[in-house]
Amino acid sequence: MSPPKKRSLTLRGHRTSVSLEDEFWAAFREIAAEEGRPLNALAAEIDAERDLDTGLASAIRLFVLRRLRAR
Repeated sequence: MSPPKKRSLTLRGHRTSVSLEDEFWAAFREIAAEEGRPLNALAAEIDAERDLDTGLASAIRLFVLRRLRAR
């Protein structure tokens, strides 16, 4: 598994970054593409739904994990 790398996102007009491993980033991009949704829109939805105690990168990892398990 690769080490986490900083990735840039724009959430509701504001730039932010998350540190994700290549494998999680690739799976996240694939899910967005499968759904025909922009990556930033999907990230904004995850951001809006996450608990305040959960970081955005962790929330994205959990989202990817849940999606892959649901398959």
